[in-house]
Amino acid sequence: MVKIRLRRQGAKNNPMYRVVVADAKAPRDGGFLEIIGHYNPRTQPPVVEIDKERTMHWLGVGAQPTEAARALLRRVGIMEAFVAQQDGKTVEPAAAEAAPATPEPAAAETAAPAEDSE
Repeated sequence: MVKIRLRRQGAKNNPMYRVVVADAKAPRDGGFLEIIGHYNPRTQPPVVEIDKERTMHWLGVGAQPTEAARALLRRVGIMEAFVAQQDGKTVEPAAAEAAPATPEPAAAETAAPAEDSE
């Protein structure tokens, strides 16, 4: 079985983690198949960067995230997107939700032809 989990990096008392895809039988800091992101809990706010495309691929082929990895995937919105994809729904980016659905009235005014006062 393939797992998505955290691999500890960094110095003593200064942890940083890589989010990796690894065989479930491999040791925590042992071999892995692919690095898909990283997590630094020591910064304010904590830095979480995960490659959404590769994570969605691995989840799609059956990789199971550990509890800690699942929490990080929820924080960046990947688990929600994956569940929606499995249900056949599309998830729009947050920026698209804030955009107005109708065209702006100023754009309609500029499209009208100008009247000549001759």
